[in-house]
Amino acid sequence: MKQILTIFSAFTSLLFMASCNGESSSDGVVELELFSNKTENINTYQKLIDQFEAEHEGIRINLYAPPDAETLLRTRLVKNDMPDMLAIGGNALYGELAQANLLVDYEETSLLDGIQPAYLEMVQELQGPKQTGIYGVPFAANANTVIYNKTKLEELGLDVPTTWEEFVAALQIAKQAGEIPIYYTLQDAWTALPLWNAIAGVLQPDEFAAQKTAGSLTFQATHTEVTSKIQTLLDYGHDRMYGIGYDDGNRAFAQENGLFYFQGNWAVPELLTTNPNLDLGVFPLPVTDDTEQNKLVSGVDVLFATLKDTNHPEEAKAFISFMLEEAPAEQYMAEQSAFSVLEGVLTDDPYMEGIREHFAHGNIASFPDHFYLPGMGVENMIQEFMYRGNEQDFLKRMDREWDQTQLRY
Repeated sequence: MKQILTIFSAFTSLLFMASCNGESSSDGVVELELFSNKTENINTYQKLIDQFEAEHEGIRINLYAPPDAETLLRTRLVKNDMPDMLAIGGNALYGELAQANLLVDYEETSLLDGIQPAYLEMVQELQGPKQTGIYGVPFAANANTVIYNKTKLEELGLDVPTTWEEFVAALQIAKQAGEIPIYYTLQDAWTALPLWNAIAGVLQPDEFAAQKTAGSLTFQATHTEVTSKIQTLLDYGHDRMYGIGYDDGNRAFAQENGLFYFQGNWAVPELLTTNPNLDLGVFPLPVTDDTEQNKLVSGVDVLFATLKDTNHPEEAKAFISFMLEEAPAEQYMAEQSAFSVLEGVLTDDPYMEGIREHFAHGNIASFPDHFYLPGMGVENMIQEFMYRGNEQDFLKRMDREWDQTQLRY
């Protein structure tokens, strides 16, 4: 990606001229602000911060995880009020910060040792081809999955499908048996993204976002198979799939309505909270009939980065290093149902058995929407396409919105 938000370009020089972040209290303790874009992991972070501070009496970590965090972070950049450290996703925001040269380069440090190459490649792709170095340390990964009711699948006499043909056949059998083949929650626009990402993540050309930005590729020329397969799967939903949102959908699927459910690993704890006895499993959506081409769509859910402007880069590095240690990392992954980005470190969560081998072999594709330009409103366009079925108009609009958004960079 070549683009950088205009505000980043305009205020980068001001940022480095201003006083640095990272304060020292009157008792000599270094205080660092950790800015997080997730609210659901606050309790886990705070427990780990308490452990870190117990081992590092001279450092205090102040966690800040506000709603609408990414918008607030951009506002703080304009006001020259940036935190010392970030815990954010591997998405376009990270790419913008790296391209604006605001972050510490960790490429030559031991912090990146042992991280799966697939995740480091995602980070580098977000930074763009002109940016050398690695400015974010991947920590936790998530996965885009098909969640399924094991009991229902067995009752239908079916195995977990491994090809597109097998998956569609399973949907037909479920529909004929009176089951809801796929439980959709499309009242919430963002819930259209798991299906979009699962298919586009496998079928789109490599480095699509960079090539789209360069003007060498378009959605219209490359995504017709994606939209066609989505329309095929929409035929296997339920009557109220545009009137049910995520929370209600979780409750319904947990109460054994539906055979398949397109969501990420993050939905599993919610389902099990509603129904601890739900016999569920997960697998990657088999997008093609070539099993070697079918990949698990996974991304960097949390990466750590340090602002160059901090007064205390070594203390920030010490905290990141602590989080990468075995015990803290395992605690985070267990409590957040997340996946380690380290090679050879596999989840032992029995519910995730169906995707374990994909992590083991690095058979991973990245989330397409992590590379889309901020402000496009992609989820709303995809939701509208699913409702209206206007494939060509939708793809033209995706190209148009991308191009118009790019002009603002």
